[in-house]
Amino acid sequence: MKAGWRPAPLLTVSALVHGAALGAGLWQPGWWPWLAGGVVANHAALVSAGLWPRSQWLGSNWTHLPAASAARGEFAITIDDGPDPDITPRVLDALDQLGARASFFCIGHRAQAHPALCRAIVARGHRVENHGHGHSNAFSLFGPGRMRRDIATAQAVLSDITGQAPRFFRPTAGLRNPFLDPVLHGLGLQHASWTRRSFDTRSGDPATVQRRLLRGFAGGDILLLHDGHAARASDGQPVLLHALPKVMAEARRLGLQPVTLFQALT
Repeated sequence: MKAGWRPAPLLTVSALVHGAALGAGLWQPGWWPWLAGGVVANHAALVSAGLWPRSQWLGSNWTHLPAASAARGEFAITIDDGPDPDITPRVLDALDQLGARASFFCIGHRAQAHPALCRAIVARGHRVENHGHGHSNAFSLFGPGRMRRDIATAQAVLSDITGQAPRFFRPTAGLRNPFLDPVLHGLGLQHASWTRRSFDTRSGDPATVQRRLLRGFAGGDILLLHDGHAARASDGQPVLLHALPKVMAEARRLGLQPVTLFQALT
């Protein structure tokens, strides 16, 4: 039986701030300007936490693999924004050649357009995870109802296409608000961000992308790359196709093994 949702400490503090402000304002109406300032400061803290993708302040968030997985020398390659009919097949071929497994955070409406690619991801030993249905840049501004509908729609689409229910969710650009944690709990999903972000949608320079991924690279790391919206290198190739062999070469040198996020749960 699923345990009840427990709010993160910051959310508990926020609720207390609002309650205390209301009570104090009713007791001493002249304090309202100061109390309103405290509430505004509290909201600023919540917004700041939501703008920091790796923050734990708004709820559970995988920024590294669990300790047992890290101790086994495991790391995770995560690939966002697909499936892409041009790039995803080439990424799958590259992963096959490298002997690597990855977690693909797929967008629901893209999966509906290219269901065979999602099935190919699973058939070739990888996992499809939930990246929302619409991939809206305004996702972090959604209320709880709209947020739940977007995530639940993608969950249903991806589960139906692949025959496997995603276990993890990642919001657009990693941005969120206080509603996400209880919504994910209700849907049985774990929020996952990353340890190292390549910014491979912005930079087409392979050396820059590789440096971002491999500086301090260690067991337990979660790497973020993209097959959707991928930047292109000077040779016209998606930059992640240059990065993946370098990542795997360094992993072999360090004795590390790539796993899916789902595998890291065991």
